[in-house]
Amino acid sequence: MAFSPLVDELVESLRCLPGVGQKTAQRMAFHLLERGRAGGERLSGALAAAMTGVQRCESCQNFSDTPVCPLCTDDTRRTGSLCVVESPSDLLAIEQAGDYRGAYFVLMGHLSPLDGIGPAEIGMDRLLRRVRQEQISELILATNPTVEGEATAHYIADCLQDQPVLVTRLAHGIPVGGELGYVDGFTLSHAFRGRKPLTD
Repeated sequence: MAFSPLVDELVESLRCLPGVGQKTAQRMAFHLLERGRAGGERLSGALAAAMTGVQRCESCQNFSDTPVCPLCTDDTRRTGSLCVVESPSDLLAIEQAGDYRGAYFVLMGHLSPLDGIGPAEIGMDRLLRRVRQEQISELILATNPTVEGEATAHYIADCLQDQPVLVTRLAHGIPVGGELGYVDGFTLSHAFRGRKPLTD
């Protein structure tokens, strides 16, 4: 059954969101049209403003509506450490944990030659320039523990071999509260390679 062109266009537009198929897009569209028109107008305005006003921070590449984001202009975060993450959602997760107070660099992806994503696409030149100019003492590689994330981390570490910077990698392995019988072999292997002495 076909609806009016405007309804069909709304449904198709909603399908661009991750995890939203035809049925979910229809439910969203019908909800907005039936009893959520004020919310729909607010969503429309916020979406239009974000699409034109949000850019990438000139320093860390995170989303920002100013040339340099608030995290990069915060002098209290200049600790000499720089945490490299794949996406803004990774940065948000680290911030919500509350333990890290240094600076960030957001790759906006990971190396994936098959998809045409190389060093230039993830901002490697900008990252290396920051390490040199800001005299970073520790670079924390917080890329995801996937094949692509690991390859990206190793590539970054290789590029910094001639720099006086400590390159560290986030620990990963068995989650707190987990049981060995339920941990997959890949995770268990990483946990063994990342083991450290038990101290008081």
